[in-house]
Amino acid sequence: MYLGLLALALASAGVTSAAPLAGPTVQLDSATVTGTTALGVDQFFGIPFAEPPTGNNRFRLPVPHPAYNTSFEAVSMGPACPQQAITIPLPDGIPADIVDFLIKTAFGVIFPDDEDCLTINVVRPAGISPDAKLPVVAWIFGGGFELGSPQMYNGATIVSRSIELDEPVIYVSMNYRVTAFGFLASQEVKDAGVGNLGLQDQREALRWIQKYIGAFGGDPEKVTIWGESAGAISVALHMLTNGGDTEGLFRAGFMQSGSPIPVGDITNGQKYYDDLVDQTDCSGSDDTLQCLREVPYEKLKDAVDNTPNIFSYQSLNLAWLPRADGVFLTDAPQKLVEQGKVAKIPIVSGDCDDEGTLFSFSTLNVTTEDQIRNYIKTEFLSTISDEDLDTLLQAYPEDPAQGSPFDTGDLNAISPQFKRIASFQGDAVFQAPRRWFFENLDGNQPIWAFLSKREKAVPILGAFHGSDILNAYGGGGMADYIIRFTANLDPNGNTGISWPQYSQANPTLLTFNDGVVPQSLSKDDFRVDEMKTLNQILLANPV
Repeated sequence: MYLGLLALALASAGVTSAAPLAGPTVQLDSATVTGTTALGVDQFFGIPFAEPPTGNNRFRLPVPHPAYNTSFEAVSMGPACPQQAITIPLPDGIPADIVDFLIKTAFGVIFPDDEDCLTINVVRPAGISPDAKLPVVAWIFGGGFELGSPQMYNGATIVSRSIELDEPVIYVSMNYRVTAFGFLASQEVKDAGVGNLGLQDQREALRWIQKYIGAFGGDPEKVTIWGESAGAISVALHMLTNGGDTEGLFRAGFMQSGSPIPVGDITNGQKYYDDLVDQTDCSGSDDTLQCLREVPYEKLKDAVDNTPNIFSYQSLNLAWLPRADGVFLTDAPQKLVEQGKVAKIPIVSGDCDDEGTLFSFSTLNVTTEDQIRNYIKTEFLSTISDEDLDTLLQAYPEDPAQGSPFDTGDLNAISPQFKRIASFQGDAVFQAPRRWFFENLDGNQPIWAFLSKREKAVPILGAFHGSDILNAYGGGGMADYIIRFTANLDPNGNTGISWPQYSQANPTLLTFNDGVVPQSLSKDDFRVDEMKTLNQILLANPV
């Protein structure tokens, strides 16, 4: 059952190791860029798309790369952007290969990082001409806005499958700044207009695609942005920036486990900014932001590593994440959705069944009703009223049979509150925002929705967050839908089942299952009252 996890880990780890058979070239401005060819796929790795965000460019908007005037080899991926140090508090009872996948592939830091990191990668069918005008899928990695790298994902699997389907596409993946380097938040950051730099990096990469993808045989008018987790949230936020105007940068979005999230103003992150200022001895400076630009990299990186991460006690109440900054996001994301400032493009979006389990191990010491009340109020929703807290806990009761992993009865209750917290967190950050997003988009654009129940039998975790990556990159079937959606703006085709569009009148989910029936259709009608309550509370109490 779990061998697919290891297969993905091996495939991802080997993306730069294939022996080249030839050296394909493209012309970028006056430079010749040489890549590698293997197994029918051309790969061009590590192309800089912006100036290094180092020195005085630290904590500033990305600066477009100047015209390329020196030829170079693009044969290995660039380093990841600075990563958050994490430790995953996995309890006993989880299969060893799942632990290996989570630590070494999904959430572990297994690749070098560096502050000079803004590079882009292009994978295409071998030998295509510059005038091929193939559709383009642009991958935005996840990792809680704290870690991640294109190195984790083998884009050649997507391109190879697209050739098999006779729907050839070009795959692009990009680096972007994460942690405080990309999502520093404070009044000082807001005043300087330099919030959400990670999203700005992604936007700059999309501009690079518009300018240069034609040289690789791609069609800049046929770009689909695709992401998982933080990458999917990023896709949604690109739909909200600029008043919903895509600027022609993309024509569709595919989201795995991510929607417009319930976050508020960028000043809500002030305490983390102030902590960095104190740790780096910048508190006495007249311009603390400029001081942070001048702090030696290792000293700043150590300070960032000392801040809470995605597996800390506060869990999905992240220290570093997108917030309304007045520039990229002119208001809280969900308020922008309510205002109709959303790109009216075709989208596909869905979640895993048990999104919250992976992030609920840090709270195993929360075992009583009083403790969970205190946890939610002090660590998750600090502005929630006692009345709303009562309502929330009634909607998500201390009943293992109603908790996550869902549909497992009293099993997997490794602590008295684990399944309760897992169900609340998974709905609060993933399922409920996705359903709320759909309710507000209903009738405005084509929508397809899915639910991943693959890997449901994994002890304690169930169909955990990130397990659907296997379905996309590991030959599990989702890749076919992604490819057809990129090519035709419709995920349907020879995929074994007809996937109808989603609407409030017909809220259909394509459900990915284990066993002999890999896909089926179901209704988006689970935990309706609970998520409605949760959405109302989250709208009133953004983090």
